[in-house]
Amino acid sequence: MSVSDSRRVLGEAKRIVIKVGSSLLAQPVSGLDLPRIASYARQISVLVAMGKEVILVSSGAVAAGCMRLGWRQRPSRVHELQAAAAVGQMGLVQAYEATLRDLGCGAAMIMLTHDDLADRQRYLNARATLNQLLDLKIVPVINENDTVATEEIRFGDNDTLAALVTNLLAADALVILTDVAGLLESDPRDNPTARRIAYARADDSTLDAKISSSVGSLGRGGMVTKLRAARIAARSGANTVIASGHEHQVLERLLVDAADLGTLLVADVNPIAARKAWIAGQLKPKGEVVIDPGAVTALQSKGVSLLAVGVSEVRGEFVRGEVVQCIDATGRPVAQGLVNYSDTELRSIRGLPSDSYNQVLSIEAEPEVIHRDNLVLL
Repeated sequence: MSVSDSRRVLGEAKRIVIKVGSSLLAQPVSGLDLPRIASYARQISVLVAMGKEVILVSSGAVAAGCMRLGWRQRPSRVHELQAAAAVGQMGLVQAYEATLRDLGCGAAMIMLTHDDLADRQRYLNARATLNQLLDLKIVPVINENDTVATEEIRFGDNDTLAALVTNLLAADALVILTDVAGLLESDPRDNPTARRIAYARADDSTLDAKISSSVGSLGRGGMVTKLRAARIAARSGANTVIASGHEHQVLERLLVDAADLGTLLVADVNPIAARKAWIAGQLKPKGEVVIDPGAVTALQSKGVSLLAVGVSEVRGEFVRGEVVQCIDATGRPVAQGLVNYSDTELRSIRGLPSDSYNQVLSIEAEPEVIHRDNLVLL
């Protein structure tokens, strides 16, 4: 697909997840940038009037809370973060609700933690609720629930959250608005004339060496997380554009005019099924299974199930039906999926051929440790 064709497809996207970074929404002295929020809301209302379904993932609660509390740096302690989120969320919700309402758009606030998307039933409930809101022409405003999230269940950044929501809703496109023009050929702090990368495949491995992992004082994302988000979104076939939220009318120019703004990362892969997208999106697998080189090759090149004969080590504690990650001997992630055995059972049968399971276990053994229908390559 050519660059122009990809931009045109982006303009034709019907269901769109838009992520707005905290650096665009919070000012060091005045707190929330209400005029900018109003501008984004107006552009979203135009998209909705055109028949597009818009889901907004907004950062800014913690940053706004820090401003209200007089903190100039994002705190590192969990309870301070939670306090800032609780204070800032009030202003963020009010700003979006008031501006969207005045423009004739309904709005709904959805707060999520990793556990909400890790649990299959809660995942399905979240999807049903969001689909219902979209059917009602309501704009869901989603944020990570920093008020109750702890280090273990936090998404880590709203870029990742936006990508997982893109998978959850099988959205056509993900738009990440930040404070730079897009992915650049080199770090602009070292090279002020660094050129913008206008177009690339999301899975292009050469991008990793080009991006900077720098993070602003009030945010916790960076280009590393944005590239990772684009790759997560690509699993369900969504293209991603990373663009500057400072650009005039940026959403309309991207999604209506198909303008050449930011970096377009194309999902040049076959989208995986919704169930596998959920499996791939689990950020906290319950355990790890070390697999031998033969198993690595079989999974990657033949699309087969994982058998116990290819398992060399079992790490962590898990039960049947939980998500575990398959890694090679160097620790590199290869795949993850829903396991058919507990960690104790798997330790008993690792390295054994399938016809030996029943001699070791007192259960009706299944031949696969992870069936290929429940396994996703990483």
